Amino acid sequence: MAEHRTMQRGALLDAARSLLSEGGTEALTFPALAERTGLARSSVYEYFRSRAAVVEELCAVDFPVWAAEIESAMDLAPSPEDKVEAYVRRQLELVGDRRHRAVVAISASELDAGAREKIRAAHGALIAMIVEALAELGQAEPRLSAMLLQGMVDAAVRRIELGAAEDPAAIADATVAMALRGVRG
Repeated sequence: MAEHRTMQRGALLDAARSLLSEGGTEALTFPALAERTGLARSSVYEYFRSRAAVVEELCAVDFPVWAAEIESAMDLAPSPEDKVEAYVRRQLELVGDRRHRAVVAISASELDAGAREKIRAAHGALIAMIVEALAELGQAEPRLSAMLLQGMVDAAVRRIELGAAEDPAAIADATVAMALRGVRG
């Protein structure tokens, strides 16, 4: 029985990822989850009490996987500059990944405080990964610099997701150049 519940929960999370990456938070509804999984709507409520609960669980399950991929790319980088480049590039490479798209699609304003706090904590962990490299590069305020760098990455993610005129590789190159050289080019 417990194994069956775990499978159902996994199927619901997978359906939620698809719905979020296809249509954003508006698409994530309990009727849509029920339809995607073949479960009765009442069954969906047995697993999750609200959309925010689904989102919280997705963040808890998917964000660590995503963060580990970024961290392992950074671990392979020999210098602080290379670490910054790996941090930026790996996040942008993950844009096509459904787990990443689901996390990005989540609009914090629609969620309860608990879900928003989990998302903030996950982003904080991501930012913490790059602080040391920025300090090694001589940044006087490495934490602030890390937040600003993540803002650049988030803007590049949005640009890629919009299907902008530029190729995703060109967006990644421009983001890395700006991160390492600023606006001087």
